[in-house]
Amino acid sequence: MKRLGVLWVLILATSVLAQAQTEIFNPMKDAIKASDAAALVKSFAQSVDINLEGNINTYSKAQSEFVLKEFFKKHPVNDFSIVHMGSSKGGLQFAIGRYLSGTASYNVLVRVRQVGEDYFVHEISFVKE
Repeated sequence: MKRLGVLWVLILATSVLAQAQTEIFNPMKDAIKASDAAALVKSFAQSVDINLEGNINTYSKAQSEFVLKEFFKKHPVNDFSIVHMGSSKGGLQFAIGRYLSGTASYNVLVRVRQVGEDYFVHEISFVKE
């Protein structure tokens, strides 16, 4: 009976974590789906590592908006979905998605850090499959 109680607590904790991750990443998912760089960078830390097709740079929030606006312009979104969410042993939250543009498909990785009660993107990657 005790095992059943422990199992129930684990299932409940997993469900709560999944709901929290969904709440963290939904605004970012919606912004990417809408090609809305301004809305996307609202979730960014003051500096962000951006990987666009293997070209990795660190940008400020303002620079990030410009860079992502250009990416969305060059590669208009047909669809975007998050296919997996999780967390690292260090507590960093991440989401992996698929971005479709024309005939191209990109793997997207978004990693966030918690600062107080808020979560901020510190890394985002769009890598062509």
